[in-house]
Amino acid sequence: MKNILLASVLAAVAALPAHALIKTRAVEYKDGDVVLQGWAAWEDGFKDTRPGILVVHEWKGHGPYARKRAEQLAKLGYTAFALDMYGKGVYAKDHEEAGNLAGAFFGDRPAMRRRALAGLEQLKKLPFVDQGKLGAIGYCFGGTTVLELARAGTPLKGVASFHGNLATSAPATQTPSASILVLHGADDSFVNPSVAPFIEEMRKVQADWQLVQYGGAVHSFTVLEAGTDTAKGMAYNKEADKRSWNAMRDFFEEKFK
Repeated sequence: MKNILLASVLAAVAALPAHALIKTRAVEYKDGDVVLQGWAAWEDGFKDTRPGILVVHEWKGHGPYARKRAEQLAKLGYTAFALDMYGKGVYAKDHEEAGNLAGAFFGDRPAMRRRALAGLEQLKKLPFVDQGKLGAIGYCFGGTTVLELARAGTPLKGVASFHGNLATSAPATQTPSASILVLHGADDSFVNPSVAPFIEEMRKVQADWQLVQYGGAVHSFTVLEAGTDTAKGMAYNKEADKRSWNAMRDFFEEKFK
């Protein structure tokens, strides 16, 4: 009897699909004459299509942080593409340089949207992407960028902004196609002035939106390299990082079901 039971268990285990490998590759592409380089991540070894999620980097530029987030999404079963907003190899050496790079797009929202759409087109070309199930996430500057995609009516199922600035010079004029999730540090002095106007904007266009605030968290609460000194206005918060990721995961599970 024991041998029969053991054989049944082994047969059941053998029937389970092997865990797929995470594949990654750099992807060079263009927006007009500007050469860009993003990072693709997906689970290999299956034949069905999967939802695709665009990742928009923080204000320093495309680098290891955005790539790590794309790979984390791939481990959840999504095909992910971490785009490049600034240009191949362009990465700010300090906050001043980052402010100048991001500022060019903050001051030109059509250019911000166009550059992000160029990345979205690359996501659509990746393996196993379900063209009807697309989303986007972004951090800081990237959070602002994905909100601009939603405001523009981009056909996405959902966008999630992590500690992104919510202000815009081009507010939505009609109900966005995308559902919107804003993950915000309650003590973020950089973003707090834009919260109330954002809520009013969302109400006016009858968007499907959520705003989650994390007590004690300031700007850059998902970025370990930001340190832990909240007095600087930017600091990592382990609990807010974990909770916001879980909130995003649940959000997309709902949107893509």
